[in-house]
Amino acid sequence: MAKTRPEPVRDPKTDHLLTPDNCVVVLIDYQPEQYSTITSGSHDEITLNAVAVCKLAAAYDIPVVLSTVGVDMGVNKGTIDAIRQVLPSVAEIDRTGVNSWEDEDFRKVVEATGRRKVVIGGLWTEVCLAFPVLDMLAEGYEVYPVADAVGGISPVSHERAFDRMIQAGAHPVTAISFGSELMRNWARESSDRFRKVLQWYFPERRRIHAKG
Repeated sequence: MAKTRPEPVRDPKTDHLLTPDNCVVVLIDYQPEQYSTITSGSHDEITLNAVAVCKLAAAYDIPVVLSTVGVDMGVNKGTIDAIRQVLPSVAEIDRTGVNSWEDEDFRKVVEATGRRKVVIGGLWTEVCLAFPVLDMLAEGYEVYPVADAVGGISPVSHERAFDRMIQAGAHPVTAISFGSELMRNWARESSDRFRKVLQWYFPERRRIHAKG
């Protein structure tokens, strides 16, 4: 018998997997100054996957928290245009400290979502991502760093930061695995939201790789 109907939908708020109703997306310090020192991976690939996470959040109406560092101090520029174009209405929360969880404004916005599953990216992996991840885990959050949307100042710093986060209880994901977890079933009407992201993603990825 042909299968054309989706399986029953589990409760989207209590599901142990990620759903559009149980997670929040957090993006930290996707700023030109941070990119300029990253050598653990391709800048284009990091941006591609960070933007994919943004597109998925927008497609599935997931709350997004966007933070920068040093903009008000006049030291750094704001979030890169590729992300701002996808999230034009999300206000940036600027900080002076490297650990966003120590910033009261940032912490309050995350807490106000009421969501305990945090899908998170940040530059650098070993500092601006790792520190808040460790703090959130210590406070009982489930934290999902997006491994292909982040980078560190060296491969070693990036990899050891993931070792540290995983040992503390983090659950790494990738941009497209995140989208698949949200979508869950191709027979659902909402799967077209994921399809549209994929239709953008793979041509863009091929373009990046062709550029070399």
